[in-house]
Amino acid sequence: MSIGYVIFIVCTLLWHIGLYGMFKKAGIASWKAFIPIYNTWLMTSKMGLNKSWFFLQLIPIAGQFITIWITIKFVEHFGRFGFWHHAATVLVPFIYFPYLAYSDNEKFAGKLVVDNYKKSGTREWVDAAVFAIVAATIIRTFVFEAYTIPTPSMEKTLLVNDFLFVSKFSYGPRLPNTPIAMPFVHHTMPISGTKSYVEWIHLPYTRWMASPVKRNDVVVFNFPVNDTLINDEANFGSRTTYYEAVRQLGRDRVWQDYGDIIITRPVDKRENFIKRCVAIGGDELKVVNGIVYINGKPQDIFPQSERYYKLEVPPNTTLDADMLKDMGIQIHKGDDIGDIRETGEANVYLINITNEEKASLHLPTGYKISDYIMEIDQQGSLFPYYNATVKWSADNFGPIVIPQMGSTITLTPDNLIRYQRCIEVYEGNAFENRNGQIYINGKLATTYTFKMNYYWMMGDNRHNSLDSRYWGFVPEDHVVGKASMIWFSWEGGPRWKRLFQMIK
Repeated sequence: MSIGYVIFIVCTLLWHIGLYGMFKKAGIASWKAFIPIYNTWLMTSKMGLNKSWFFLQLIPIAGQFITIWITIKFVEHFGRFGFWHHAATVLVPFIYFPYLAYSDNEKFAGKLVVDNYKKSGTREWVDAAVFAIVAATIIRTFVFEAYTIPTPSMEKTLLVNDFLFVSKFSYGPRLPNTPIAMPFVHHTMPISGTKSYVEWIHLPYTRWMASPVKRNDVVVFNFPVNDTLINDEANFGSRTTYYEAVRQLGRDRVWQDYGDIIITRPVDKRENFIKRCVAIGGDELKVVNGIVYINGKPQDIFPQSERYYKLEVPPNTTLDADMLKDMGIQIHKGDDIGDIRETGEANVYLINITNEEKASLHLPTGYKISDYIMEIDQQGSLFPYYNATVKWSADNFGPIVIPQMGSTITLTPDNLIRYQRCIEVYEGNAFENRNGQIYINGKLATTYTFKMNYYWMMGDNRHNSLDSRYWGFVPEDHVVGKASMIWFSWEGGPRWKRLFQMIK
């Protein structure tokens, strides 16, 4: 049993032991404190609260706010109205409840003391603010979260500065690995640049009411290879990962040059990425000339997905945004003019456009458009980093099988290249290769059975996306939620047509 589970069990037990003593002081049968739900019914009855409060707490997730409020009201019936008493009720009830229960100085005062207590205006505002923070934190953790599109990797399905709601309920709420953290801050405190969380309490992966990711869902997830990173967002971070730097420079050189800013992050504090899930556990994926094949079948191309095409123009022609607009190509202010790139060939450019734009182009005489296929990866930058040998490219990739929970592989050299990180890092096994023999958790192994489902994520902007082709599989414990709706969008002003669009 992990230390996280032990701490959780101990805290829960202390909470109930405290409530046991508080019930005794309140004149309620003490043993009833150990019956979930029923104990809050007894509290509301003892305090004379409207019974609707009891039923409101049964609402999934949001009901937790009501339960917290009920326990605060119960503490007030012990004559404790101070801010720190209420903070202790919310944050450390496993310590505070036993104190109220077994201290000779604490008595159950009843409804009369509550009715006679009047809060100051300032105190009312403080209490409201604290409750709002707690409530918003719970909503953000378990129900939905706002997310802003920072890069063009999903264009034109999603645009830079689209503001989204991400549903945590679509795949089941995930308990945070690091439950003690600063509200509304992801991993780094503003100004100070220090960690916004502590790791001395670390909960194992748990997801309530789990539901699998489906093919073609637009998913927000924690960046898998961000577990170790060079903490310099301008030059490294998630742009150039620690592992890519190691492949390019060697581990010794990386630690020599950047060792003082190399850090690690738990799963829930890694950078949030957004991509489309194109393959799920058990699928065989292959990309042929830019077309994704799943289990041998070509997949639909989304109308708003972008890719580069070759545009041949007459001699002495210089392309600019106005000319592209005349041809039916709209460049957003959020795009860099990298939507037009030179190829090194005379009079030939690359243009990044959607299928809809390609179908409706108005090409002047002398202009010609053709498919562009990315060249073979000579640098070994594509997952699983032996592609210079097998001649893969971003447009001709695979085949590769996505791991599925319960599926078993033989531990061949080729499978180890593809799946060792899943076995060792994502699923937490001790892995050793002793003269060609594989030992997992100290035992000789010739096969391995996966514990989690995995997913393959790709951006809709296929030639301008750092996705699974470059860093591999996304484990299920990294999945944050499903991108559900654009609630706001900005490009020098509101993009009114995009407001409240559902994401497909």
